[in-house]
Amino acid sequence: MKKLSIVTLLLIVSASLFAQGVPEDVAASAASRPAAIVASTSWTAAFADLGGLDDVPFIAPANLIHPPEYEIIVGDVLKINNADYFIYAGYERMMQSMGSSIKKDEASMIKINTNNSIENVREQASLIAAVMGTQAESSKRVAQYVQVVEDGARKVREQGLDQLKVYCHSMQVFLAKDLGLSVAGTFGPGPVTAAQIAEVAKGGYDLIIDNIHNPIAKPFLEVSPTTKVVVWRNFPDRGGRDSLAEMVGENIEVLLQ
Repeated sequence: MKKLSIVTLLLIVSASLFAQGVPEDVAASAASRPAAIVASTSWTAAFADLGGLDDVPFIAPANLIHPPEYEIIVGDVLKINNADYFIYAGYERMMQSMGSSIKKDEASMIKINTNNSIENVREQASLIAAVMGTQAESSKRVAQYVQVVEDGARKVREQGLDQLKVYCHSMQVFLAKDLGLSVAGTFGPGPVTAAQIAEVAKGGYDLIIDNIHNPIAKPFLEVSPTTKVVVWRNFPDRGGRDSLAEMVGENIEVLLQ
């Protein structure tokens, strides 16, 4: 009953907003101001930063273990409907919860792909920048991000970590490969299987990379206790400038320790 009442309230509030007319003086003022942009999570907000945008607010709190599972409230719907653009990934629970209560046209909904590979960061930042006209600034920020990853890859080679046999969480494989790690197998995001546990038990894996937002590698340690395990993030723990580069840099430092 509680879930039904929340959805109903969202629909009522959004319908009320949609029905309200926009005075001409308000419309003129809106045309002269910078576009208001909201992102779904700290990760999509980080892509907005790389797209050349500054201090984009986001809906799901960054301190959640798994931000996409955040349950929206009425105030969140208002923020999204009052924004000129909403940047999202599509897998967020809020996208299903809000349903038709989002009163936005297709052009104002910017859907991006979230993985931290250099190739994808370039593509998604370019997509956002093309909409916002921020291509020059975006190019600078993406170059800085790429430099962080390339510096990390150099350190990986210097320490010989590229020679390790790696078993990697599927949500972290993109960065692992960009760093030059030898990913011999992947697991997740669902629970590990008996076959995967048996694979690790056979031995030979030097490193396991788990995902802090969906940690599932614990069974591997029971069958291969000497294998090193590192845990990486995908969702930055803050918003704002350089948030993705800072997070990836921290992932790299955990690996190098």
